[in-house]
Formats: sequence, C-alpha cells, structure tokens
Amino acid sequence: MNYTLHQLKIFYEIGQCKSITKAAEKLNLTQPAVSLQFKKFQDQFDLPLIEFINKRLYLTDFGIEICEAAGNILQETDSIEEKMHQYKGRLTGKFRLAAVSTAKYIIPYLISDFLKPNPAIELLMEVTNRAMVLKSLQENQIDFGMLSVLPENLDLHFEKVMENRLYLVGKGSDDNIPDRILTEDLDKIPMIYREEGSATRRMMEKLMNERNTNSGKRFELSSNEAVKQAILAGLGYSVMPLIGIRNELIRGELKIIKTEGLPIINHWYIVWNKGKQLNPASAAFLAFFRNNRERLVRAHFGWIEDFIPGV
Repeated sequence: MNYTLHQLKIFYEIGQCKSITKAAEKLNLTQPAVSLQFKKFQDQFDLPLIEFINKRLYLTDFGIEICEAAGNILQETDSIEEKMHQYKGRLTGKFRLAAVSTAKYIIPYLISDFLKPNPAIELLMEVTNRAMVLKSLQENQIDFGMLSVLPENLDLHFEKVMENRLYLVGKGSDDNIPDRILTEDLDKIPMIYREEGSATRRMMEKLMNERNTNSGKRFELSSNEAVKQAILAGLGYSVMPLIGIRNELIRGELKIIKTEGLPIINHWYIVWNKGKQLNPASAAFLAFFRNNRERLVRAHFGWIEDFIPGV
C-alpha cells in the first residue's frame, strides 16, 4: 500500500462528515480534489470503504474500522508534530471553540493577539446557535463555548467577557418606521425571529410573555446576519444585539426603536466544562484572556459603554 497522510485525513473527514462535499468545505479543498484523493485511497483496498443508500453516504463496516485507525494515526502524527515544536520552544496544538452567531463579531478581537505570536496553534471554531453550543459542551467536543445566556443544567466554569445589549430595530431609511412603539402595539408589527435554539429568540419570547402580548410573527431565520438583511429589506422588525449592527446604525440603514423593557442587558461569557483537562494551547489561551480581557474589551468595544440610542 502507498497511501499518504493527506489521503488518510481526507478519508477520516469524509467519515466524520458523512459527506464528500462537507469534508471538502472543512478541509478548504474543492470537491473534485477530495473525490480524486479518496478514489486513490479506495483503490488500494479490495473492500469498499463507503456506500450510498438513498443518496446518503455511509461507511461500510470495513470503512468504519479504517476510519477509526486513520483517526488514531492522525492523532499520533499531531502528537509528533507538537513534540517537535515543543523542543523548538514553540507553543503548539489545537483548541476548539463553538460560539453563538453574534459572537463572531467579538472572537476575532479576543484571539488575534494570542495567535499572532503562536502561529503553530490551530483554532477550530464553529459558529452556530446556543442549543448547538451546549450540545457540543455536553458531548465534550470542544474546549470552550461562547454565549450570552448561561445554562442552568450544565456544570461549567465561566469567565465574563463583556456586556451585551439588545434593542428593537427597524429599517432606518423608512420614514414610516416610528421612533417609539408601545408594548401593546408589538402585536401589530411584523417581527423577525431567530430559529429554535437561539438565545436571542428566547429573550424575544420572554419579553413578549412578560408583557402579555404576541408579536406579529412573520419570519424565522437562522442567523443574526440573515435577520439584519431582512430588516434592511424592509420585511419587518427584530430584537438584535448592538454588537452586530453598529455600522448600519452609523450609516442610518437601521434605527433603534424605543419600547418598554428594552434594551435587554446581559453578558457574554467564555465557558468550559468543569473537570475538563485543557491542553497546553487551550490553557495558554485562557491565561492570555484573563490577563488581557480589560485591555481588549476597552480597545475594541469601549464604544458600547458610551453608546446612547439616537445620538
């Protein structure tokens, strides 16, 4: 046999993703390139590694065993590489982070100064919703999560990052959009919601329930960016985190609408499982964050503390 580590990694990711297309996206390769390398890998075995049933990809029993062996080989290879870097005095390894969608406006500023002097560290980050972040924590698939509403049913360590504010937002260039909406009138306007599992959706529903009103629900979208684009298109209103709409407010494309009970104020947190044995890369990031949090937040997000709607 004459397979390469590259082919092993491609097959391992196909096995993990159950999809050649998704494996290609994860590896930042084209789908034809992944298909070609997989074919070369498959050609070295007399037994099939995968099969398609109802157009879905499955590993065969033989494929499951080879995928498990590939994972072990790749893990050992990473360990060898880490040891080489350690002997050179460089911090190395991977840390895995899952974050709710709005946190993508924050995380790059928290990790940039950490990664620049540590180029051998690899960050694996997934941007999703709160429910999926909690699922990844429960299944110990990640080192850290980032969210704005702490769960009650998980035993977690947490570090506060910064304040989070959510406002009712409408299209800024529409003269028919009022500056203020009474709580009892929220059921008269089209509201755009995040999907089930989103913390923003939970907070919107809590706001409505506390005021015994139903919103004029019209759309349900799966990211804050999609919600923002729908508002810009004039499709309705939504409650959105300030951190994700600053530029649109400055340009007058969006406007904050005053209403009772808003803004909703909570905090962003970095969380991790109690009992989690952090690897050197993850432990180094946590130490960096603790030592630099105030400086980073003030430098990049100090404008939030000074923000006054309409000014």
